[in-house]
This record gives sequence, structure tokens and C-alpha cells, in this order.
Amino acid sequence: MTSVQIASAMDHKPVVVNLMQPYIHDLSEFAGDQLGEDGRFELGQYFDRYWIEPQRHPFLIRADGALAGFALVGRLTSEQSFHSMSEFFIARKYRRSGVGRDAAFQLFSTFPGKWRVAQDEGNRPAQAFWRRIIDEFTNGEFAEEWSDAQPKGPCQVFAING
Repeated sequence: MTSVQIASAMDHKPVVVNLMQPYIHDLSEFAGDQLGEDGRFELGQYFDRYWIEPQRHPFLIRADGALAGFALVGRLTSEQSFHSMSEFFIARKYRRSGVGRDAAFQLFSTFPGKWRVAQDEGNRPAQAFWRRIIDEFTNGEFAEEWSDAQPKGPCQVFAING
């Protein structure tokens, strides 16, 4: 069985910057991101905020000690305050091995309260993953809504008691 660990990436921004490239590459199939003339994808203006704003949290994900991915968790403020799985990436080598499941479970447990996890309307693999993981984690106690915000598509909403 693979041991999965999540750890703050506050001191590892360059590593997350590097991991964003294969992540955006994977998403470009659905989101239409284009490579820049330098051969890299743009990260977006929000990215640096994870190392500045206290309600945003970058994480590295490791499997048996080896780097396996990253997650960016934010806190959305509106009428209600929600944690949000803003970005979540598992390297292909570790997909379908339980690494993503275990990392998601650890992240959910780290931040009790209300959660929203949204996926792009065209990203069927992500939708299937999150529905399965959240269903298992919450014992079916979640709702699914449609989000017109970025990313536009299904969004699972649930609460974790702390």
C-alpha cells in the first residue's frame, strides 16, 4: 500500500510552478489553454496569491516520499464561506492507485467546514473522480450544483464536521 502525505508548499513555490505545466497541459484539452511562444503555459494572475493571502494554501502531494502532485486550497467568501479545491494534480504515474483519493481525504480533513469542488463542464474524468471521492468521503452526504463561475460546470457541495 502506498503511503500518501500532503505538506505545505509555502517554501516550495518553484516546485509548484513546475508542476503547473503538466497540469495545465492536461486541462488544455478542456479549457483550451494555448502554449506561449516560450513553450510554456501561462499560470494566471491568481497563482501568486497562494503565497500571499492567508486564506489560500498550497500543498505538495507525495507518494512513498516521491513527489506525486500538488493541490491549491482556497477559502471562498460570499454569503457562506466555503473551502475550495482550486487546483488538484496527480502525476499520471500515480493515477488510479489511490494517491489522489488519499490526498483528497487528507485535504478535506485538514479543513473542516463547508466545501465546494467544481469541475469544467467538459472534463468528464475529473467529474467522475470527484463524484466518486466525495461520495465515499461523505457517505453520500453531498449535493451537486451547477456553477457558472470559473470553472463552469458541476460543483459538489458538502460539509465536514470538525
